[in-house]
Amino acid sequence: MASAPGKIAVVIPARWGSSRLPGKPLAEIAGRPMIAHVVERCRRARGIAEVVVATDDARVADAARATGVRVEMTSPSHASGTDRVAEAAARIGADAFINVQGDEPLIEPAAVEELAGCLRSGVPMVTLCRTAWEGEDLTDRNVVKVVLDQRGDALYFSRSPIPCFRDGRPAGALTFVHVGVYGYQREFLFQFAGLSPGRLEQAERLEQLRALEHGHRIRVLPTPYPSTSVDTAEDLLAVRRIVEDAGRVIH
Repeated sequence: MASAPGKIAVVIPARWGSSRLPGKPLAEIAGRPMIAHVVERCRRARGIAEVVVATDDARVADAARATGVRVEMTSPSHASGTDRVAEAAARIGADAFINVQGDEPLIEPAAVEELAGCLRSGVPMVTLCRTAWEGEDLTDRNVVKVVLDQRGDALYFSRSPIPCFRDGRPAGALTFVHVGVYGYQREFLFQFAGLSPGRLEQAERLEQLRALEHGHRIRVLPTPYPSTSVDTAEDLLAVRRIVEDAGRVIH
């Protein structure tokens, strides 16, 4: 394990060109662009030295700067959020980094704090998971599943239901859904970004599989703080309803 980091930064990768929802970092939620909500919620996390937005688009950069946050312009050619975070991280003086995607407007600050706490123990890479909900559609390819070993490290992530229960899904917390935020020690982040994408990563379109394919461990923390990422227009409507039902503005 690496030594415990002294300074932890949150980097929010936010690209314009989403295939399913182009321009989503600027999608309006409660009168503000989505990226502003992500920034403000990450700022609430205790123990975080800095929050930075990494983007390839001037429109996103302008919206982020309007919140007062630091912006790092990055290449439009990055294949994953982690690759974008790594480019920005090379210009940020921090010992460890937390990757919160720019489509996580409901991210709980406490979830960010959980990742930071694990990084302080020296774990090279960490992410979160939650117990699958009763009746949740685990065949939904947008719901990424993860199975863990007895130490709490990931065995595999998949868009397919895993594990397969031959005799039907039993009661109990055996099925976990990935919560797609990550923490990395600085050295490991650059090592990860330098690895070639593997066949499983390309097949599943899941960047975290790159680490597993190359023999690295990913610690997975069960969390009570599930987030709601915005991947589709339907997701955006759902997030807007959550905000309206709560009767509050996320800021």
